[in-house]
Amino acid sequence: MTERKLKIVFWGLLVVFLLAVLVISRDAGISGDEEVHYKHSEMVYNYFKTMGKDKSALDTPKTHLRYYGQSFDNFVTILIHIFRIDDVYGFRHLMNSLAGWMIVLVTGLFAVYLSGYRTGIIVVLLFAVSPRFLGHLQNNLKDIPFALSYIAGVFLSLKTVFSGSKPSKRTIALLVLSIAASIGIRAGGILLVIYFWFFTFLYYLHRYFTGPAIESKELLYRLKQLFFVSVIGYFMGLLLWPYALTNPFFKPWQSYQIMTNFPTTLRQIFNGGYYWSDYLPWFYLPKYLLITIPLVILLGIVLFLVFSWRIFKNGKVLPLTILIFTVVFPPVFVIFKHANLYGAWRHFIFIYPGIVLLAALGFSEFMSVFKKYWPKIVLGATVIIMAIHPVKFMVTNHPYYYLYFNEFTGGLKGAYGKYETDYYYHSMREGTEWLINHLNEVKPKRNIRVGGNFPIQWFFRFYPNVDFSYFQYTNRSNANWDYAIVGNSYIHPDQLRNGNWPPENAIHTVYADGVPICTVLKRQTYDDYRGIKALEQNKYAEAEKLLSKAVKIDPQNELIYFKLARALLEQGKTEEAVSVLKRNIEVHPEYEPALLLMGDIAEQEGNTSQAVKYYEKVIETNKKYFVAYIKLANLYRETDEGRAREILKACIRVNPHHKEAILALAGTYDATEPEIALRYRELANSIN
Repeated sequence: MTERKLKIVFWGLLVVFLLAVLVISRDAGISGDEEVHYKHSEMVYNYFKTMGKDKSALDTPKTHLRYYGQSFDNFVTILIHIFRIDDVYGFRHLMNSLAGWMIVLVTGLFAVYLSGYRTGIIVVLLFAVSPRFLGHLQNNLKDIPFALSYIAGVFLSLKTVFSGSKPSKRTIALLVLSIAASIGIRAGGILLVIYFWFFTFLYYLHRYFTGPAIESKELLYRLKQLFFVSVIGYFMGLLLWPYALTNPFFKPWQSYQIMTNFPTTLRQIFNGGYYWSDYLPWFYLPKYLLITIPLVILLGIVLFLVFSWRIFKNGKVLPLTILIFTVVFPPVFVIFKHANLYGAWRHFIFIYPGIVLLAALGFSEFMSVFKKYWPKIVLGATVIIMAIHPVKFMVTNHPYYYLYFNEFTGGLKGAYGKYETDYYYHSMREGTEWLINHLNEVKPKRNIRVGGNFPIQWFFRFYPNVDFSYFQYTNRSNANWDYAIVGNSYIHPDQLRNGNWPPENAIHTVYADGVPICTVLKRQTYDDYRGIKALEQNKYAEAEKLLSKAVKIDPQNELIYFKLARALLEQGKTEEAVSVLKRNIEVHPEYEPALLLMGDIAEQEGNTSQAVKYYEKVIETNKKYFVAYIKLANLYRETDEGRAREILKACIRVNPHHKEAILALAGTYDATEPEIALRYRELANSIN
């Protein structure tokens, strides 16, 4: 096929791709961070609307979003106000799908630049069988726009540096916009500026050794170009970022430092274990890439490696080397830095276009090497067979594409309980819409209280008789609700694997590939809520009566067992409390409050060895359950002061600001080394 015909196919596929993503985005749910980012974008809008008088965008102690430029969110919210758009999230998803499509467009043009329209066509087709990418394309307004700015910045930097003459004004303008967008979304976007300087240095280093000669006039032009693009791109990136505007030279750097050591940590299911995100194994990111990228794209990467010696001979050795660097460097950097990671590789979507491009180059080179039809037929058949798995998943599990796992894990079914599935709460929309239809059918005569582990108020905006309250799933009995909508995110893997979730009071469950990802609950009793309230009011006998009734109705609820045990202990019924706690641990073997309370009872009864086992189990289960360190250290204070110190130091290594642990450690030195004890107390007093 001629290059002209390939060009027509390339642009035709892009048009089809655009229409497809605009359609699929209509069914998107609200993603996990979307509400908080939208609310912050409203604060940013009010900051500019009031000419800086409304400073709420600068005061974000819980979300830390003042350090996050989120320029794409802010831009979309400005459009929402200008055009008075009512369907806020629908418009956000539409705009995000356009940004995602532009990633495909830019990566395709990058492929055309490197290897022609055939490679560009392959890029578009590979994106079309990329479920995780297409899932985030629907509603992830952080990582998709950043990925667009990143791949565009890399591509346009290379076009500018390797143009051979003065690049076009359009190329320079687009490069400036890419850098601005990147910095405006994340402070780490400054990396594109560093790349631009680095690529230019490599280009002239290569020229120095291989020719042609470098003239001083050309170097002066390049230097001016570097400064112009860097400075204009940097300051344009701050235009929609209030915090950065308060000190354009210092605040972005401060934000970068804070965000690279992001203070929020989450517990994640990985490899069947339950880890804190800042204590995940080093291979977390590469393994997630390996088990969630479709095998057809991994095959393309293998082909790229196999034929790399030929690919590099096409006169684009340096651009291809730089492309590989931009894909490999970011994950290697965070692995060595031991950064706080969670949410699979969504924070690294920005390297995925580069991965797709390398895979496309591999397939294209295979077709160049083997001129005859039969090798191409074999390759085509292999690609089609490999593409069936991701395509089938998307067709049968719309719109939950981002839950995709490849054949290495046995698909989503094989990954369930071993890895996070709907960690971004996409399924909450379907669960909420089912409940709305259900309530319309039953027509309740009073206001309905709906609870959930994700904010879903937006979906009930037209239903004033519905009140929503947020709760953590394990603490659901603490809340007063009639119905609840619960996603399977942040639920202990034991509960998923042993069938305790969805619980018995589920009246509807949302499935993806046969795996439960969201459930609608109907409360069967309010005795658990009333019993906990009675316990808080020191009405222990009443609490025991109510909670004993509740646990029979809801025997999978670990909190009811725990609260019942507390009510029994307060009445001196220790044996009964222990029996209830043992049942509690059977239901949830790693429920830290129950394990800790069993340790406390063992300690009170003088069974030190048993208490040690329970406290150690708590720490093994959750290394951030700090009270267990202190209780365990106290058990060793009398008999093994060195061991007590080791335990407390381990606690302080996990949390250097844990005042109680520092004071306890100081206490171990009082009698023997008072100078050391004094220093630890001074440290504790310096902590607010």
